[in-house]
Amino acid sequence: MKTDIYGQIILTENDLCDLYMRDSTRNIKECLVDTKIKLDGIFLSNENLPLLVEYVESKLSLEEFDKNNQSQWQMPIEYQEMDIAKWVLDQCKNEEELQRAGDELIKFHDRNMFPLLQYLKYLVDTMRRNNIVWGVGRGSSVASFVLFLIGIHRINSLYYQLSMDEFLK
Repeated sequence: MKTDIYGQIILTENDLCDLYMRDSTRNIKECLVDTKIKLDGIFLSNENLPLLVEYVESKLSLEEFDKNNQSQWQMPIEYQEMDIAKWVLDQCKNEEELQRAGDELIKFHDRNMFPLLQYLKYLVDTMRRNNIVWGVGRGSSVASFVLFLIGIHRINSLYYQLSMDEFLK
């Protein structure tokens, strides 16, 4: 099994056979659909499996690939048009929080990540509305005060004096 430059998994015929041989009860069709795995070469399926097509390597640069994907966020228009910076700053309770959030927002803006923040706000609102439970925080993302304000995690990086540089390096 290998990945392309975009991080997408590519399976060979041997990889698929290995998956099936390790667990013949596994539904390969669901595996392929759920994880969006691409196939390197053509694999002719039997009646129970879909006909898979040859993996064609994209001619896009990694930057073009990212830009195309970032322009296709699947969220309601009100989140796409939301002034996420204003919303984040409105959540701050004191000058220290305003300063930290402002510093982080500059870094997010410099990396063209505002659409991601808008999507994360939509995701959190959707999970709350549907009573979906998610983790309290994981990895370096807990160093972000902005992500804390949005609700992605429950670790107040100001309280624990976590440096934003641990997250956005």
